Amino acid sequence: MSIERARAWLAPFGLDSAILEFPVSSATVELAAQAVGCEPARIAKTLSFLVDGAPILILAAGDQKIDNPKFKAQFHTKAKMIPGDQVEALVGHGVGGVCPFGVEEGVTVYLDQSLRRFDTVFPAAGSSNSAVEMTMEQLEQCTPGPTVWIDVCKPA
Repeated sequence: MSIERARAWLAPFGLDSAILEFPVSSATVELAAQAVGCEPARIAKTLSFLVDGAPILILAAGDQKIDNPKFKAQFHTKAKMIPGDQVEALVGHGVGGVCPFGVEEGVTVYLDQSLRRFDTVFPAAGSSNSAVEMTMEQLEQCTPGPTVWIDVCKPA
């Protein structure tokens, strides 16, 4: 189960017990904001793309969307989202619960600058009815690989 992968990943950071599980879906920014009780912008949505055939994840504020020219300047290719039916196999979490915690080997994770305006944000925790509140420092610590902040989004 994907939430268990996220929980196991977050355990060494002491955040496994901070995972919130809801009796309702949190699979979209709007649903997650309702479940958590915050503004949609504070939901750290995880977007999945293929770059040179490899999966990448970009965490961005819930009120942002990919800015195609910025994406192309950053990655030297057009933004191509991973097809929904391939996300779980490539990333390790299914659509609606994609997060950077406990992902498959070889998935590169980026944090978009749009998140930095908040003290805390709520990324998903591996299922379509979970989230975990994190500071930027915690998000950086818990994100696999070296933390790379990028600027590839614009207001939705």
